[in-house]
Amino acid sequence: MAKTTELTTKIIGGKYKGKKLLLPSKTVTRSSKSRLKESLFNTLQFDILDQNFVEVFGGSGSVGLEAISRGASRAYFIEQNSESYKTLQSNCRLVDSTRCETYLADAFIQLPKIVETLLKEDKKAYIYIDPPFAIREGHEDIYQKVIRMIEDIPQEVVIKIIIEHMTQVDFPERIGSFSLEKRKKFGKSSLSYYSSN
Repeated sequence: MAKTTELTTKIIGGKYKGKKLLLPSKTVTRSSKSRLKESLFNTLQFDILDQNFVEVFGGSGSVGLEAISRGASRAYFIEQNSESYKTLQSNCRLVDSTRCETYLADAFIQLPKIVETLLKEDKKAYIYIDPPFAIREGHEDIYQKVIRMIEDIPQEVVIKIIIEHMTQVDFPERIGSFSLEKRKKFGKSSLSYYSSN
């Protein structure tokens, strides 16, 4: 019987640089490309130190764990698919599970709860949102739902909101209290950065 090759990615910088992370099956989730991830953390640089990082639609957790590797104090991960969630938990154990909080949950229900906790504790966070591409069956309205979710986030808890999305989709210049700072394209995927300044 042919041995199935495990899909992996690597942490590209910081304390855990070079550490291999497992990826869930490609049919379940997409992995953020290294080039995109590198650009993201070149943008955030040392601002990430001692900050909270929330990875919404977490998949393997590779973005939040990159943040941990680069000095973020805590990462919160939300993933709804149970197979991906198991991979996410394994990856957190490989890096530093004491600084990870994982939730097997619907992002649209769980993110407001995390936001509420941050608000109560007077904490801020980077919020990274990487929803399934809108071309996936059953996800045709995903970007509209993401916009509505962002509109409900109070600016007091946000350092920055970063959305990874299909390049052909332009997110609005303004969502709720947040304005578009910049957009960077990486082939089929783009990153849009929002802040309340």
